[in-house]
Amino acid sequence: MTEPNALNVEVNVTEPEVAVVTVSGDLDGETGTSLHHQLANQIVHGRRYLVLDLRAVPFMDSSGLNIIIRASNETKRLDGSLHLAAVSDVVLRLLDLTGISVTTPVHASPEDALAEIASRQAAEPDPAEGFHSAQR
Repeated sequence: MTEPNALNVEVNVTEPEVAVVTVSGDLDGETGTSLHHQLANQIVHGRRYLVLDLRAVPFMDSSGLNIIIRASNETKRLDGSLHLAAVSDVVLRLLDLTGISVTTPVHASPEDALAEIASRQAAEPDPAEGFHSAQR
């Protein structure tokens, strides 16, 4: 039997480089390790665009903020991005107070986040095209 606010993390890979990570429960020092491991695992497996669906996270402390900052930095290092979606008012206030909502995109829904990722991917130059034009 799980505890009432135990953290649950589910991953849905939507494309080879994109994953939606749905989180439910309190995100704090006790529970955050499992989320950190899931995000790190996605990055290791080539997902450089991550969407965190936080609609079912009623509470987050500095440990949760740290996980978001680390994942954001890691995806940026890989020329990707971390997107937060469906954030509760309580968590959004924390993100606003700490400035994370300024540096990490916050969307109304995971679908909105995926649409922005798709438009960014479409705008990226194709590395294969650059190689062929250099050969000419």
